[in-house]
Parts: sequence; structure tokens; C-alpha cells
Amino acid sequence: MSTVVIDVRPATAKDAVGISEVHDEAWATAYRGIIPAVTLEKMMARRGPAYWSRLTSRGGAGTLVLAFDGEVAGYATLGPNRVKRLSYGGEIYELYLRPTHQGIGLGRRVFREARKVLGANRLEGLVVWALEENTQARHFYGALGGIEVARTYEPFGDAKLSKIAFAWR
Repeated sequence: MSTVVIDVRPATAKDAVGISEVHDEAWATAYRGIIPAVTLEKMMARRGPAYWSRLTSRGGAGTLVLAFDGEVAGYATLGPNRVKRLSYGGEIYELYLRPTHQGIGLGRRVFREARKVLGANRLEGLVVWALEENTQARHFYGALGGIEVARTYEPFGDAKLSKIAFAWR
């Protein structure tokens, strides 16, 4: 019999390659056909291991990783809400899993841990943004009890895409 260890913990610089791989796999799956191809490739290229190494070496709990049997299978970035007109203290900026690890409850686990970290840092309430065309993300946040509280548009190359803010008190 073997045991698989699943852990959500603060990321370190040693996780940079794994986070970068998750980022690329998840973004290619989630956004191909939504974000124009050239723009998507450029966005993904900017988030290589060096980017994640710099981000995680700052310390603190701003980046969490989901370790599945010793390998990085997901991550979340979080901190203060960036949109001050929304009355929520915290924000999950990104939450992504490898496509092979989606649909089995691991995203919920990362989300719960991110909420705990935000609460421990006195960032009460939470907002998450998702592209309207990313139906998988919209269903995920809706299933977690997120309520749509705002919409805006963001340019991605030649496209202007609608974003939805989901919130929790």
C-alpha cells in the first residue's frame, strides 16, 4: 500500500520551476481560444521560473503551493484586494491547478487555505476575478458560494474581455 501526501503550504524559491510548469499547463488549457494566441504566449513567457523565484523569495504567504506526492500540482497568489471600490479586504489573484489534478477537490483545498491565510492577515472578505468566457472558473467559484459583485473589461491584445468579480464575506 502506498500513501499520497497532499499539502498546501507557502511557496519557496525551490518551487519556482514547478509553479511555472503549472502556470503554463493551466493557462494553456483555460485560455486557449479565449485570449488571442500571440498575447497568451507572451503572457505565459513572462511567467517563467525566474519570475516565480523572485516572487517566492520575498517570503510571507503571498504564494501558496499545492504539493501532491512531493510535486507542485497547483498554486495560488493572494494578498490585499486591489480594487478599493469593492469592500473586501483580501483577494486571490490567481488559483490554478495542473489540468490532471482538476475536478477532484484539490482546488477547494487551495481556496480554503488561501482564505485562512488572508483571514490570519486581517484581510476579511475575499474577491476573485475570472474571465467571463472561462466557464470552468465561473462554475468553480459559484460552487464555492461566490456571488457576482462587479464586472469590468480588460484588453488582451486585440480583444477586450469581460471579467467578473466573485466575492465572499
